[in-house]
Amino acid sequence: MNKLTQMTGYIEACLLKLDAEQIWQGPQNSVGNLVLHLCGNVRQWIGWSIGGQADIRRRELEFAADSRIATDELLARLNTTVGEALAVLENLPPDRLTERVATQDGERAVLEVIYQVVGHFQQHAGQIIFATKLMTGGDLQFYKKSS
Repeated sequence: MNKLTQMTGYIEACLLKLDAEQIWQGPQNSVGNLVLHLCGNVRQWIGWSIGGQADIRRRELEFAADSRIATDELLARLNTTVGEALAVLENLPPDRLTERVATQDGERAVLEVIYQVVGHFQQHAGQIIFATKLMTGGDLQFYKKSS
């Protein structure tokens, strides 16, 4: 859970360093589209597969060029999605970790679903960080030691 929180913070910092044009730059797989994709993935894999929430994901819209939303709305969606997922995980009884649940691509153990989501989240966070560094030309200083 700490890793999801950490990566969400990194993504938020990236979004705040970019202007709206940079966030949505490119025909697809823009920073904005990657954030929408992460929201859809987390909501489906944790909210639906583990938490029993409705599966409302429309994956094709996550990558659509016309899915552009305002930066504050994008940030709110990211933080709400991750907050809801963390609530599911924080209230998850340990005996459910080996329970098998339905996912978008078959049945998996709850623990495997959690690993899948965290790994996927980190991969796309890395892409967002890299894109932000390219667009801003600067170090994001995530690992700067405080004095």
